Amino acid sequence: CALPILYSLTQVNYYTSTAIILPADTKSGGMLSSLGSAAAAASALGISVPGQDSSDSAYVDILNSRPVREALLNTVYDFKVKYFYFDMNHPRQETLYSYLRASNMDNAVGDTRTFISINRDLKTKTLTLQVETQSPQLSQQIARRLVQLLNDFLLTKSQTKGSVKASFSEKRLQEGRAELDRAEANFRNFLTVNRNYAVSTDPEVRLKGLRLENELKLQTQLVTSLALSREDALLQEKNDMPILNILDEGNLPINKSRPKRATNALLMGVLVFLGTVGWMRRVELKALLVKSLGD
Repeated sequence: CALPILYSLTQVNYYTSTAIILPADTKSGGMLSSLGSAAAAASALGISVPGQDSSDSAYVDILNSRPVREALLNTVYDFKVKYFYFDMNHPRQETLYSYLRASNMDNAVGDTRTFISINRDLKTKTLTLQVETQSPQLSQQIARRLVQLLNDFLLTKSQTKGSVKASFSEKRLQEGRAELDRAEANFRNFLTVNRNYAVSTDPEVRLKGLRLENELKLQTQLVTSLALSREDALLQEKNDMPILNILDEGNLPINKSRPKRATNALLMGVLVFLGTVGWMRRVELKALLVKSLGD
């Protein structure tokens, strides 16, 4: 009976921290949904998203991507670990890569899939991240770090339609201003010599003055239009930023998720009891077995 109890006491506790994310709904007025932006961000990693119906899975692809997992592994965590049931908590401060004791980064990335699970609900579109480790603090910190990495990636790496348009508008505005400066300089130089060109008796002077004046008006209107277009593109770029509604950023688990010591101890007790009875009755069992084989 002591063996099952000793076995259960030597089992290591595991703690699960859960984070829940709800992507923002599609907005009106030209704003892209966060799911669409997530699909665009996933494409930056080379992840193909066939259509809008499956674009909500882009979050899962981003969280499982190599850059995100490497950033997760290279983050330093401050946590405590209890190795046995009666053991004291040992404080540790190290990266997840060091904690896993993996031989290389490829193996470490693969190891993260054994204790990190990401599930999405097709009806509610919510994402549930669950992290199970031997430390409640480590589980919570990894879960929160994953949420942070997802948010940072969407804000910094996603290239939406608005950002591309804003970049083009800014470049075109600079070109328009340069053309306006040239038109102003040409008209100014012309006026220094032909101040009263409108009443000049020379038709070529009048035509050249009207052409330069019209060019200046055209460039002025163009720069005004480009400035308005840039402001609209900048507003659209802000609206295109993906939004994460974090319902649960990752709890600090109090109760262990496993092992179930009472169940394990009971199972071990039954196995030990059956083994003991079998050993004590080994002669009768052997005779019974020989007899059954002989028949």
